[in-house]
Amino acid sequence: MYGFINSCLQSLVMDRFGQETWDKLSSLPGVQDSFMTYMVYDDMVTLSLVQEACSLLNVSAEVFLKLLGEHFFLFCKQAGYDTMLRTLGGSLIEFIGNLDALHSYLALSYQEMNAPSFRVEMTDDGKMLLHYYSDRKGLHHIVPGIMEAVAREFFDSKVTMMVLNQSEEDERTGKKEHVVFLVKQTKQASKTRDQDLSSHIGEGLFTTLRGRCASLAGTKSGWELIRAVVLSEKGSLHCTFSPCYPDKLWVEEKTFCDAFPFHIVFDEDLKVKQMGVNIQKILSGLQAKDATLDQNFTIIHPQVTFTIESIRKFINSQFVLKSCKDKHTKLKLRGQMLWMESLGCMLYLCSPKLRSLQELQDVGLHLADLAQHDVTRDLVLLNHQRLAELELSNQLERKKEELRILSQHLEAEREKTETLLYAMLPRHIANQLKDGKSVAAGEFEVCTILFSDVVTFTSICAACEPIHIVHMLNSMYSKFDRLTSVHDIYKVETIGDAYMVVGGVPVPTESHAHRVANFALGMRIAAREVPNPVTGKPIQIRVGLHTGPVLAGVVGEKMPRYCLFGDSVNTASRMESHGVPDHIHLSTSTYSALKDAGFNIQERGQIEVKGKGQMTTYFLMGNLLVSEDSIMGRDDGGTCLYREDYGQSEKESDRGPDGRTENVLRDTSSDGVIAPDPGQIDPMAPFAWDITPPFETNDNSYNTSASYFNSRLCVLI
Repeated sequence: MYGFINSCLQSLVMDRFGQETWDKLSSLPGVQDSFMTYMVYDDMVTLSLVQEACSLLNVSAEVFLKLLGEHFFLFCKQAGYDTMLRTLGGSLIEFIGNLDALHSYLALSYQEMNAPSFRVEMTDDGKMLLHYYSDRKGLHHIVPGIMEAVAREFFDSKVTMMVLNQSEEDERTGKKEHVVFLVKQTKQASKTRDQDLSSHIGEGLFTTLRGRCASLAGTKSGWELIRAVVLSEKGSLHCTFSPCYPDKLWVEEKTFCDAFPFHIVFDEDLKVKQMGVNIQKILSGLQAKDATLDQNFTIIHPQVTFTIESIRKFINSQFVLKSCKDKHTKLKLRGQMLWMESLGCMLYLCSPKLRSLQELQDVGLHLADLAQHDVTRDLVLLNHQRLAELELSNQLERKKEELRILSQHLEAEREKTETLLYAMLPRHIANQLKDGKSVAAGEFEVCTILFSDVVTFTSICAACEPIHIVHMLNSMYSKFDRLTSVHDIYKVETIGDAYMVVGGVPVPTESHAHRVANFALGMRIAAREVPNPVTGKPIQIRVGLHTGPVLAGVVGEKMPRYCLFGDSVNTASRMESHGVPDHIHLSTSTYSALKDAGFNIQERGQIEVKGKGQMTTYFLMGNLLVSEDSIMGRDDGGTCLYREDYGQSEKESDRGPDGRTENVLRDTSSDGVIAPDPGQIDPMAPFAWDITPPFETNDNSYNTSASYFNSRLCVLI
């Protein structure tokens, strides 16, 4: 089938059942999401599409195909075939009788079209039978839908159809489905076309009589006037046409064969009695004695057996014959069968069936071989131009489809780019940079900063291949990245084995310390799932937290970074470097923010911190109010960990184009931001950027050289 049929089915689903239904249907395996009008598709594509649609919509094939038939009629009207369909006939019988002729015309442009065939039979008791022939089995329920729509739109009537018989018959293309419908047609309550015509004729007759009276009024009056008018119109009112035939045919045999170069006369046994000169030239075998028509031709249309009885049954149809004896000859003839009762012979008055000048050459003919009165000449020339236009339309449609696919790929790549950009910068900051706006630095009065590193990382690097280090860090950072989404904190950067996050920046929130603390507890749990490539045992990390003010902004143009500046960054870094393996080291300010929130915290005491002197620090041991599954985001119930998450709905103004809530800056006096549902966290693609050669750490003391601190980006001394 051509893509026109599949496009009609797509239009039906979208119009009747909505775009979402078609999206579900097109996403099924083996179903395409778009079709091109002039491309030929395998019948199985259409059949599988119908089957999947019935399954998805939970309707029977009969109901869906009937809907498809009704929609197909409307679809053809919208495609520009409205006038053509309206002129097929003045009644439903005439309309059906000319459907095959319409298909024959369309086959000039759609060469691969394999249309069904229709035949109307009127029984002795006045019943109307519709015979439907098709190579495609199981689609006959489309016919009632089409016929009901045609009767309603064109003839103001209602049609009901019932299947009387369904069988398979041996035809030219093999087993062919033959379905016989009983058609019942009733007029609608509205004014019929015949009534309109009668009214028009009556009004015209009255006007004529009134004019005739006016012309005779001067000479006659009364009854004589009326009698004169009636008698003057008597001939025209009662006149019937009666053809006049000559006593003999005033045409020579030679002249007839030259004037109709493509005609064949054959008898009841299909023996060829006479033929045109060009048929003699092309098919010389027909001149042999006792040559029969069925030995040299096959009937392409209508789908009937090659017998005189079948031909007479379809005498009002256009017959298309194809030469079959000579493999090198591709001659197709189309024309009218005329039965000559007195001679007991059939006259096939025909012309070559040609689509273009190329086919004219392939058959071995020239335009001069076609009779000048034959419209085939004009048809070939006009259709040749039409085929060129169709080919251009086909190319444009293909380019349109290619552009649609490229647009989808471009959109997918844009989403990947935005995902990477949003992984490097806060969403609202990235959107401002995309719009070409400058991003001013912002001052945050309070936030919580976290640093972490891997214990004995230098020794691990010395004993392992670089690829093993990359795999270890990628595994660890992927787990940490997921936790940033669970607790809604911002990942600032990674340098080697160092990992830095912040809570309360760039979106201020009152629970920044609680979020970072729970994140630190999750880091320690996640690190135990990452093996040391040297020993095979779980790696250990050091974690340091500090709470204080910072200045944040975007630096750089080639690879912009959202960085934090201020003494709070240095203090958090020193908490990590002066920490203990597998412990979470807290400053006094962070302890003050967490001490009454249900966390298990132990005092470490005073230690000497480089550049800070004596500081009282603490160790975060755990969270007494929250389970480990909740901290790791494994709670399927989506438990809210922070009070800002309760009762706060997403604002539509904060939603981005993709429907997700954007991280826009909110007033610091608000309740904070909405933490994402742990059960619905988008899996983040692992990023392994910023992997630099490892720096030296001192694992045996809490003091670290100044060069270590200077090696960290965004750390100001």
